[in-house]
Amino acid sequence: MAWAFLVVAGLFEMFGVAMINRLNKYRNLQSFLLLFLGFGGSFLFLSFAMKSLPMGTAYAVWTGIGASGGAILGMLLYGEAKDWRRVICIFMILGAAVGLKLIA
Repeated sequence: MAWAFLVVAGLFEMFGVAMINRLNKYRNLQSFLLLFLGFGGSFLFLSFAMKSLPMGTAYAVWTGIGASGGAILGMLLYGEAKDWRRVICIFMILGAAVGLKLIA
């Protein structure tokens, strides 16, 4: 169950990152509340995951999901470069997260 919590935390992290972009475009209360919801949910589920997963593993996987997910969202939604080297780096981040799960 801890790994499911960790994935949910990572998805909230991705949402929070997308809401940073929204807040920069639309400086309003709704954007701020969505940002707060995203990162609040992320930290909440990360704390649930860390009750049984080692801190280093949980944090590395959580940041990996957030970083790679943020880059993917940027490419899909915000017109960021889709260079093949970026995609390879994203796969390397995700591969490292899977490797940590297999070891932990």
